[in-house]
Amino acid sequence: MRILGIDLGEKRIGISISDELGITAQGLPTIISINEIEDLNHIKEIIEKYGVTKIILGLPKNMNGSLGKQAQKAISFAEKLKSSFQLSLELEDERLSTSKAEKFLIETDRSRKKRKKVIDKMSAVIILQSFLDRRMMNKEIKK
Repeated sequence: MRILGIDLGEKRIGISISDELGITAQGLPTIISINEIEDLNHIKEIIEKYGVTKIILGLPKNMNGSLGKQAQKAISFAEKLKSSFQLSLELEDERLSTSKAEKFLIETDRSRKKRKKVIDKMSAVIILQSFLDRRMMNKEIKK
């Protein structure tokens, strides 16, 4: 069972994929957003290649928990993903995911140019890994 993580941006879409056991998230190449049809086609290829059974899409809430313009865009995209692929989909609070990714990349001494190339992928990894960790913790609590 593979889970796909998506960080939806204006120009780029960060992509991550879980391992078969659903324990760790790894980044995949970022999709350069052209238009919605092309974006969905790229995502379809990834779903088919990896046998994805679930999608986790980052929901960019405001710091006070309210939903702004970007969150509404993510919710709309989530509906299109659900209708296009008939897969289970969950929205994952992505507050601070880009900040965490940026901090990590700075700490690992990546140049600004290199950070820009991988920030979306790292954000997608953080979004998916947060979901996987919480799910694992919930399983442990239920034992």
